[in-house]
Amino acid sequence: MKTASKQDLVDQLRKTPIIQVACEKMGIARATFYRWKKDDPAFAEQVDFALKEGSQLINDMAESQLISAIRNSNLTAIIFWLKNHHKNYSPKMEVTTKNGDIPLTDEQKELIRRSLDLAFADQLKEEKHEGK
Repeated sequence: MKTASKQDLVDQLRKTPIIQVACEKMGIARATFYRWKKDDPAFAEQVDFALKEGSQLINDMAESQLISAIRNSNLTAIIFWLKNHHKNYSPKMEVTTKNGDIPLTDEQKELIRRSLDLAFADQLKEEKHEGK
């Protein structure tokens, strides 16, 4: 039986971007993989790129399945899509008081701050992904 090469492993990672699974499929110990990656910067760079490509492939497959589920009237898929792709359905937080004179507690202020931080972080990621 032919011993798998570094290139064989990189090729497998493009198809299966999970190190443990790719190593098992290629008959290479994880310790060997990590040693190769540590000792060979060019290999490490190829691995990182292959993992990104593989993840994009899996994302494309998952999105295709999600769209198929939506076409099949899968309510969970429909909700997921709308919450993540339509601003009118995305999670929101609204703060109201019955009397405008009642100040927010420190805990409420912190919750609002964290929520806004998360919202803006997601928006920045989205804009970066879209190339804006």
